[in-house]
Amino acid sequence: MQKTKLVAPLIFKYCVNAIKNNVLIKRVSRRDKEFHFQDWFKRILEQIKQAEGINYEQLGRNSYPDFVLVKYLEGYEVKGLAYPGRELNFDANSQIPKGYYNERTIFYVFGRYPKNPDGDEYPVLDLVICHGNFLNADNSYEHENKHVKGFGSYGDILIRDRKMYVVPTPFGLLEGVAHHRTLILPEGEDPGEDFFQVGKIERIEAKELLVAYTFDLKKNEIYPKRVPNPNAGKSHIFYAWRLKGEPKNRVNLRDKRVLE
Repeated sequence: MQKTKLVAPLIFKYCVNAIKNNVLIKRVSRRDKEFHFQDWFKRILEQIKQAEGINYEQLGRNSYPDFVLVKYLEGYEVKGLAYPGRELNFDANSQIPKGYYNERTIFYVFGRYPKNPDGDEYPVLDLVICHGNFLNADNSYEHENKHVKGFGSYGDILIRDRKMYVVPTPFGLLEGVAHHRTLILPEGEDPGEDFFQVGKIERIEAKELLVAYTFDLKKNEIYPKRVPNPNAGKSHIFYAWRLKGEPKNRVNLRDKRVLE
């Protein structure tokens, strides 16, 4: 049965304690650039399973999200970011970010780690866990890859439309989260007495929506199709939280030009 109280604040608390206790990322292979932080997060979920009795499942590498809780309708998509490096945005290949998927509330876990560590064990530098709606409030879009036949001089080449979404990270969207540990929840969600607020964040829906695009194979040009957004100007409020005893510096929305 679905519990009304979110588990995300508890998971966030365990992650922060692990960082403070110097629980390091363990890189199995130097070619494994994507899953070492995911493995670190899995170790935290194992701790919670043993201490709190909250079980989880890890889905396949091409599935969404990466982890789901068993008795609670929550899922976690994990994104590790090398620092310094690409941190303003990330590639989403299997699914566009959303706050709800398959009846589960989806959270995104972002952790930065040293880009060039001096060994195969290294720390998590900072952490943001955010509700998926903070990244994208539209939960209706269904990701599918399609194809078209008949390309090439003999007409027997197939073109796959394999979409990749490039999404701003909280480190790109927000000031005040770098070098700290921050939880971002929608308005109305209280993480509990162990937390205090460090920012109110308002995200406003755009005037137009991109609903289609065409690609000219001769000119190698892409042409977007936009329509007015029926929810243009709609405000979505989120609050940034930290555990008591953590720094009190404020979290604010960045100027959009930073991402352009």
